[in-house]
Amino acid sequence: MVITHHGLACVRLQFGDMVIAGNPIGKNGKIKSPRFGADIVFSSLNDEAFNGFDCVTTGSKDPFTVNGPGEYEFSGIFIKGFPSSGPNNKINTIYTFNFEDMRVCHLGALAQNDLPADTLEEISAVHILFAPIGDLGSMEPAQTAKLVSSLEPAIVIPILTGNGSKDYLPLFLKDMGSDKVTPLEKLSLKKKDLENKQAEVILLDYPH
Repeated sequence: MVITHHGLACVRLQFGDMVIAGNPIGKNGKIKSPRFGADIVFSSLNDEAFNGFDCVTTGSKDPFTVNGPGEYEFSGIFIKGFPSSGPNNKINTIYTFNFEDMRVCHLGALAQNDLPADTLEEISAVHILFAPIGDLGSMEPAQTAKLVSSLEPAIVIPILTGNGSKDYLPLFLKDMGSDKVTPLEKLSLKKKDLENKQAEVILLDYPH
C-alpha cells in the first residue's frame, strides 16, 4: 500500500490499480484541490474542504461514493462509518476499512473526545490511524494524543495539522514524544512492516 497526504484531511491510498480517496479537498481557497482518479471516495464532513468529489473523478469514471454513517461494500472492500461530533456540531463520520490486509481508520474532523464505548471498540487496535490535530475546529493536539494512546494503533498519521501561525504539529509531536520525526513524501507499507509498532507517528508532507 502506498499512502500520500494532500493537505487538510485528504489522503490517497493505493494498492495495485485500486485507489481510495479520503476527504478530497473542494474549492475552499485554503489549499489547492488535488486531482487524481479514485475507485472509492469517502467524505467525513458536509463541507467543501472535505467533499471535492469532482476532483477524484477521471473522464467518465465516477468513483464509488461513501458519504456518511453506515456500512458499504465495493469490490470486496467493506467500509463502516460511525457518527461523531465534528466542528460546529456538524456530524463527522469516522471510517474504518481493510485494505491489503491492513485495518485503516480515518477520524475525519473529529471534535469530541468522549466517543461511545461501542465506537471506541470498533476503531481500536487498527494498523493505520489518520488523526486530526486541531485545524478547522477539530480536536486539540493534547486531546488527540490522549485518544491515540487509548486506541493503540500501530502507526498514526496526523492530518488537519494547520500551518503558519496555527501550526498544531509541534504540540502534537511533543505530546506523543515524537518531536524528531522527519516528514516523508509518501509511505509504502506492507503488513509485516507494522509488526511490533505501537502508536508510531509518521508525518506525510504535502504541497502547501
